Amino acid sequence: MIKIVCKTLVVICLWLPGLDSQAQNMPLSITEAYKLARQNYPMVRQFDLINKTKDYSVDNAAKGYLPQLVIQGQATYQSAVTEFKLPVAIPGAEFPTINKDQYKVYGEVTQAIYDGGNIRTQIRAQEATAIVESQKLEVELYKLNERVNQIFFGVLMIDEQVRQNELLKKDIQLGIRKVQALIDNGTAFKSNASALRAELLKADQRTIELQSNRKAYLNILGILTGQSLSDSTVLEKPVPLAQTGEVARPELKLYDFQNQSLDIQSQLLDVRNRPKLNFFFQGGMGRPALNILSNSFDPYYITGVRLNWSLSGLYTIKKDRALISNSREAIRLQKETFLYNTNLTLGQQDADLERLGQLVATDDDIIALRENIKTTAVAQLENGVINTNDYLREVNAEDQARQSKILHEIQLLMAQYNRQTTLGTTGSIN
Repeated sequence: MIKIVCKTLVVICLWLPGLDSQAQNMPLSITEAYKLARQNYPMVRQFDLINKTKDYSVDNAAKGYLPQLVIQGQATYQSAVTEFKLPVAIPGAEFPTINKDQYKVYGEVTQAIYDGGNIRTQIRAQEATAIVESQKLEVELYKLNERVNQIFFGVLMIDEQVRQNELLKKDIQLGIRKVQALIDNGTAFKSNASALRAELLKADQRTIELQSNRKAYLNILGILTGQSLSDSTVLEKPVPLAQTGEVARPELKLYDFQNQSLDIQSQLLDVRNRPKLNFFFQGGMGRPALNILSNSFDPYYITGVRLNWSLSGLYTIKKDRALISNSREAIRLQKETFLYNTNLTLGQQDADLERLGQLVATDDDIIALRENIKTTAVAQLENGVINTNDYLREVNAEDQARQSKILHEIQLLMAQYNRQTTLGTTGSIN
């Protein structure tokens, strides 16, 4: 029984690394790259700080509903005190003399009965501030999508170029075999094969350069996403996108949240000028206390309701509202400018999409023609009608046509995703 358990554990241990290897080799999609880049960006941790700051501020503001305690004390000396004098002297009657140095220590507890909505509005203001700060962070994080697009499609471009380079090498190897047959038959010189082998070595160098560039791009993408990407990492080619939709960038939400925050600031102006009603209890000890005829330290207390209505805010309320109005107008101008620049970018991207679409539509025709010419060149090389330079010229011409198609297709796909990023609908890509 123990042997069976041990064998089972060994099998599991051997199987788990295989699963890990498969997980690492899973194709990485651009949507997943967006998500990972966002999660890995250090600034994303600021969301927690914003939420904690909001919770602390809201909790502090809500403490205004609790009874408020104040302890005060004072010691004074005054030049005159109340004296009791009668117009006639009364034998045996003495009146107390109040000292000119007086002392008082007391505590006062107040409980808000009506604060004009001040505490409630303060809480809403703190929550609105947190929403604005969070949305500002969303704007910064969204910019990561542009970086991901550049690196991700850069790797895809290199992958396609590597594949095309392998096709080029096969064409050159085919030419070498054809020429070698002619050399063996004594109808061609060895230098003809040497020229083709030199081109094959150049193609090998091209592969080395492309693989080195791919590794560099993957390193950058790995840093962005926080993933360990190796040379075997496969990027999933995104599907083409329909060029529809309206601008839904996080900046637009930021402008809306800023306006909502200004609404609350306007409400705070109203709250500030409303009357406040509190219950209070004051208790302490003083000389004199409430009985000014007593010249000893006595305890005392006072309780009741206190009305407080400060009208000084009415002096500045008009200008305060004007300041809020100016801030609102500034936000409106920022929004208009943002939409103006975004629409300019979309116009340029639409023109690029149309141009690239037309280029891709003619690439296949050019490749078909170049492929026919190359096929003819193979037969001509085999029959000694053309030399190796003529053959290489046609092979390189077809390779250039295919490279152009690769470039145009990846550029078109990248332009589609860049436009989607400009619109702000990148997060909806599946």
